[in-house]
Amino acid sequence: MKYVSSSTLPLPLALGGLAVIVLAITFLIDVAISPAFAQSLASKPINPQTNAANTSADELYCEKRKLGYWFYCTKPKRPEVEVLPPEPQASASEQLDAVTKELRELKAKAILQPTRENVIAYIRFQREQLDRASLFSDVWQRAIWQQPDLDYTLQRPVSTLAKRQWQDSRNEARDSVMANLGKRYGLFYFFAQSCGACEVMSPIVKSVSSRWKLTLRAVSTDGGPSRHFPKYTVETGQRTKMGLEPKITPALVLWDALKNRPIPIGYGILSADELQDRIYLLTSKEAGHDF
Repeated sequence: MKYVSSSTLPLPLALGGLAVIVLAITFLIDVAISPAFAQSLASKPINPQTNAANTSADELYCEKRKLGYWFYCTKPKRPEVEVLPPEPQASASEQLDAVTKELRELKAKAILQPTRENVIAYIRFQREQLDRASLFSDVWQRAIWQQPDLDYTLQRPVSTLAKRQWQDSRNEARDSVMANLGKRYGLFYFFAQSCGACEVMSPIVKSVSSRWKLTLRAVSTDGGPSRHFPKYTVETGQRTKMGLEPKITPALVLWDALKNRPIPIGYGILSADELQDRIYLLTSKEAGHDF
């Protein structure tokens, strides 16, 4: 195999070979000083010899040539962000109070200074609160529809059809109780000859007592007669003993013969249904169980 001297090559070929060598050296230098290469070197374990070489390279490229930032001589510092403590959140009641306060302030301002801008600001803010109240009412209604334990209308209906059915059932239960009350209870009816309301109430009391066979004793508070109760008695302090208001007529008292105690029913004019309902509730239902 023969070796050909470069002196024997033509000049273009010799220059071309030299150019290739220069390009190769330039490529190696570029790779060596590139950021990716620098990062790969940083991730590898460094021994003292390579550390000394890196130090000399840093002096060459960073101090002598002053290449600086682009060759990672100085790493950029992250800006320090000041962490502020979270602001305390206002409670729901405080927020609602703030809304009410602002609404009152806008209203007062619109009244005292009724400019177009002030009135519009008040109306706009009021409309926002009306929309909020409407949303609350709508969600409230939907929640009640889906939670029967929260729906009071199941206990006391309000619609016409359901209320009629509830009333019929209630009347049946009331009539069943009223049919047996005469064995234990009686009625005291206090009236006066000069009392106009007594003329209206007397026939109602007489009708209810006759229907349910309740013993009735009519007592005249002023000694005057009654055309509805020819066998009346004159009061001799009975109302005071029963704890009634002495000057109000008509007055009704249910007497419990078993416990020997009075149960005041009410004063003034009562319809037959209301009178029967009161007697039913006072004798058969505890307070809080029918409302």
